[in-house]
Amino acid sequence: MDLLILCLKIFFVRIIDVSLGTARTIIMVKGKGLIASLIGFVEVFVWFMIVREALNTTESGIIIAFSYSLGFATGTFIGSILSDKFIESTLGVEIITEKKELANLIRKKNYAVSVLNVTGQDNIPKYMLMIEIKNKKLDELKKLISELDKNAFLMVNETKLVQNGYFK
Repeated sequence: MDLLILCLKIFFVRIIDVSLGTARTIIMVKGKGLIASLIGFVEVFVWFMIVREALNTTESGIIIAFSYSLGFATGTFIGSILSDKFIESTLGVEIITEKKELANLIRKKNYAVSVLNVTGQDNIPKYMLMIEIKNKKLDELKKLISELDKNAFLMVNETKLVQNGYFK
């Protein structure tokens, strides 16, 4: 029974530790070093305490290692879900289309759109639509674009800085 409790403890603490690590990494990349440092302190403290307990046990090593590894894998998965839900980012969406009216149709759905004339393969005139959105709106925008022009070429990049511009 003590081994089961220890395995569960290791499993759940690793989920917390690894989820914190995922959040810390994303926050650090976004340029918030102080917050990332504080999360890192808690992350390593939690990690150290559970590793110390796992290594100091005389119980079956393979079962402890399995719990530790399963907690890490589960924490990675949960951390990615949490980052998608709670960490907001700005995305640059570029759409290449032959439909000139697509920009106005997207604007009617409250997106700010900039348009560039571009030339496609075989010198076919096309339009590049540029949109900056919050990551939470990406699925909605992709669905809209798919409905309006299923042949549109779509590129999405995370934007580090947005300065000025027009946002609804």
